Amino acid sequence: MKSAEFFDVEKYPTIGFESANYNAAEGKISGSITIKDVTKQITLDVEFGGVNKDPWGNQKAGFSTSGKINRADFGLTWNAALESSGVMVSEEVKLLAEVQFVKQA
Repeated sequence: MKSAEFFDVEKYPTIGFESANYNAAEGKISGSITIKDVTKQITLDVEFGGVNKDPWGNQKAGFSTSGKINRADFGLTWNAALESSGVMVSEEVKLLAEVQFVKQA
């Protein structure tokens, strides 16, 4: 997946997401995702996991996020036909993230 046919990590070492809006009531976060210098607007489902203090007294908030993108939208088009019909790699990519934020003093 690191090769030029896919994410080309030598040329594009990072994938970025910049949030624009968080709607806690609907459990959605929207923003811009950038893959291989292509930026698209996406909306992800988000679940608030709660706030707690770690053993060192840092206050942290946890979230789970999920969503889908079409990899072809970002120029990720490599594929191979299978003998049994169909293709090897789906165009749909599922995004899953467990994130944690630390409150700064």
